[in-house]
Amino acid sequence: MSKTFGRRVAVTGLGMVSPFGGDADDFFARILCGESAIRLYEHPTSPFRLVQPAVTCPLFDSEKAIGHAITHVTDRYSQLGVAAAFSAWADAGLAREGAGSDDYGVSWGTGTGGILTYEKGYGDMYVRGKTRVSPLSVPMVMNNAAASHIAMALGLGGACLTYSVACASSTVSIGEAFRRIQRGESSLIVAGGSESPLAFIIMRAWEAMRVVAAGDEQTAYRACRPFQQGRKGLVLGEGAAALVLEDWEHAQQRGARIYCELAGFGQSCDHAHLVRPDAKGQSRAILAALREADLAPEQVGYVNAHGTATAEGDPIEISALRQVFGAHAEQLAVSATKSMHGHSLGAVGAMEALITVLTLARQTIPPTAHLEQVAEDCLGVRHVMGSALRDVPLQAAISNSFAFGGSNAVLAFRAVA
Repeated sequence: MSKTFGRRVAVTGLGMVSPFGGDADDFFARILCGESAIRLYEHPTSPFRLVQPAVTCPLFDSEKAIGHAITHVTDRYSQLGVAAAFSAWADAGLAREGAGSDDYGVSWGTGTGGILTYEKGYGDMYVRGKTRVSPLSVPMVMNNAAASHIAMALGLGGACLTYSVACASSTVSIGEAFRRIQRGESSLIVAGGSESPLAFIIMRAWEAMRVVAAGDEQTAYRACRPFQQGRKGLVLGEGAAALVLEDWEHAQQRGARIYCELAGFGQSCDHAHLVRPDAKGQSRAILAALREADLAPEQVGYVNAHGTATAEGDPIEISALRQVFGAHAEQLAVSATKSMHGHSLGAVGAMEALITVLTLARQTIPPTAHLEQVAEDCLGVRHVMGSALRDVPLQAAISNSFAFGGSNAVLAFRAVA
């Protein structure tokens, strides 16, 4: 039980819009197989040619998933978010009609918000020669649109909050929801994040930083190779994931299935550099999560690493893990699933938290896809390579998110005894 507050927090529902199509179970099965959703992507509307590896959700039909009424007034990032929330709500065994409550809330994360609506507006004005933009543009681009639509669709009258902390956004949203339930401010919260950042300006800007992996039609699927010798960089993606978090007693009273316990949340700021990570700052966040969860380092069996496959970021994260876990780091299973689902910026923390929950629930650890030779600067942990580790007796696992701006966020989960 957490040392900070008395209330335990259960994870009772999982939902997502997967780049593979299908639900969270199907997504996890593909991840366990080391299957990559990365493909070569050509921006569909830009007048300038831009082709690079990326991850999209091409099978997503918003009209079918969330209905026309929501679809026609929302940016794609909101559509993905509402669909993921609906899926998590159903997975938690909650009825859509009349199940909302003033005690239930939303906690959501996004980094870029409705960037596709911005891009369309600029295109309409400065490329296609229109003189007006849609009057829906403001409510479509605002970062809190997804959370608001989730709350309205599910009838949730509690706090409806949005966090924008770059690539840690949805991890922070889950962590802050955890805090609210611990304090007794809410008994159930839909927490997660969504992102649809494949706008031309976003893709070109990341490319300009020289941290995006290249590839062609034959090699794009393996472009992102965290911890690999000669790794080339990250791959952008879109997606959404949601967790239903509940007060433990509330979940038990309604007979909910409990995947695992969310037991700790740690945050820190590197206070060192705007875009360069720092091992000391990351270590502080990991230690804070373990301390709150009352976990000794030796009790943690798995880390879903932030691992973006950048030359500088990967070894710094390994260094942070070695600082925290000491001799246990050699036995600590580590994988970076961005090698398969890409980096969906503000949404990726929720996607990786979902993977971590299922890792504990299934006692099966996913691999880092396409990792064949660990770089010398990434040695010191037990990298999961090639295939998943099955039937592993896991007590606890953590999920790391480290963002530009020096913001670090870590979630600690404990298996159900």
